[in-house]
Amino acid sequence: MSVLTHRPTHLRVDPSALALAGEGRVFDLSSGWWPGMPLAPGHPPFQVLTFRTPAGERAQGPRGDLEWLGDNTSRFGFISEILSFCAHSGTHIDALAHITSGENDEWYGGYSAREHLGDHGPLTHDASTLPPLVCRAVLVDAPRALGQDTLRPHQPVDADLISLALARQDVRLREGDVVLLRTGTMKHWPDTRAMTAVEGAGLDLDGATLLARHRPAAVGSDTAAVEVAPSGVAGEPQPVHRLLIRDLGIPLMEWVYLEELAAAAVHEFLLLCLPLPITGATGSPVRPVAIA
Repeated sequence: MSVLTHRPTHLRVDPSALALAGEGRVFDLSSGWWPGMPLAPGHPPFQVLTFRTPAGERAQGPRGDLEWLGDNTSRFGFISEILSFCAHSGTHIDALAHITSGENDEWYGGYSAREHLGDHGPLTHDASTLPPLVCRAVLVDAPRALGQDTLRPHQPVDADLISLALARQDVRLREGDVVLLRTGTMKHWPDTRAMTAVEGAGLDLDGATLLARHRPAAVGSDTAAVEVAPSGVAGEPQPVHRLLIRDLGIPLMEWVYLEELAAAAVHEFLLLCLPLPITGATGSPVRPVAIA
């Protein structure tokens, strides 16, 4: 089967979402990527390794894979590199094969690592199946709803706090929205020591259940894991991931930079977020753009 058959097709955009871009203000919601950048625990480091250089090309001469240089009296050269990183580095979206649970290590749709994990990644629900997101998005500014600049360490964002924030922002959730939760963690980005002031704050299972009722296209946050830590649920390290990704098929976006949106008090907007359709990957780096 061709990998192209896994790609989402027949995508449509709600015209009302396009109308949210009326003023044309653009906000970059990405983290940036560089060697040594902050990462969630358990992921390999982000690396940029130079592979070709003009000096190397001259030393090797026009042979092997450089034969095409041929007669090069103009000293034409180029620089290229190898990127080595986890798909869950910086601002990214989780594919539905990312989270497993149970004795058979099952992911969304009942597929299991025993039967559907190949030498080059999951055979179903990988990053190649993630659709482009061109839709209405809503910022839920949790700390501002409480009169705070940021949340406290390990502070949960439950259904009541989400409802309070939406009421104060005078915004309602709709089916198909992307919901982006601000904790204030990336106010300190990328200072890992300063970010400990908000460490572990995030969405709890109660809040995730409320969001799930609105059937969002995706849920994101300005943290490494979206959800509160510790989870507060016995035996469940990350119950929000399990519920939204594994059980309901709702992707999560992490390390989404929301500070400029919050400062401008922009709470609903058009979101453009284009995952890379990487076959076998369990997520994709993204550069989301908000237009208001």
